[in-house]
Amino acid sequence: MDYNKIGIVVADTDEYKALREKVEQGDFERLEILNREAYKYWVSTDKGDIEVISILCGIGKVNAAAATVCLISMGCEVILNYGLSGGVSGIGRGQITLPDRFLEHDFDLQVLGYKPCEKPGQPTYIYNADKGLMELALNIIPNAKCGTAVTGDRFICDDEVRVNLAEGFNAMSCDMETAAIAYVCEYSDTPFLSVRRVSDDAGNDAKNAYRAMNTSDETLLYDYVEAIIKALI
Repeated sequence: MDYNKIGIVVADTDEYKALREKVEQGDFERLEILNREAYKYWVSTDKGDIEVISILCGIGKVNAAAATVCLISMGCEVILNYGLSGGVSGIGRGQITLPDRFLEHDFDLQVLGYKPCEKPGQPTYIYNADKGLMELALNIIPNAKCGTAVTGDRFICDDEVRVNLAEGFNAMSCDMETAAIAYVCEYSDTPFLSVRRVSDDAGNDAKNAYRAMNTSDETLLYDYVEAIIKALI
């Protein structure tokens, strides 16, 4: 595995803060991609420097997919994502996850005879993390949980919806970006990996738990992402 130009997609301002603070301690260039905050910077390793382009894409599937397309068009060989997720089943608050399977739970043409999430004319609607990146990341984060992440343009804060996601999609976690990023990467043959931390249980009380963790100024997720980047060369 030998990659030299990495793209990072982050949705939320509070999630991006740790990256911004670390980047601005070294050499960097400010970029503007889709009128969004972005950086070009370099991560140093014993084997040389790795170029990284990061973008604060904004929340939601469209923002995430558009940012990912831009990074790939700029020559990024790998796309990484990090952020917070709701825990749907078999996982607790604070747990680090490495989803290996992604789908859009809110894409629904069942009334027209399609399966849940199925998209007409599209060979697959279930997307996968890159196996090599997963193996590398699990060496760095051995206690991370793997499973299905479901994505939709809705913050899940409802016990009934959480149960439906668990039973209908075998979901481990839910978020608002990862499947959209994974879709672009799947169809452009670009390796993708997402590192997420569970902030809440996606139930009726999820709002308060999410806000508490989202504003905690922790650097853990970006530290893991940087460690993964250093292992890519």
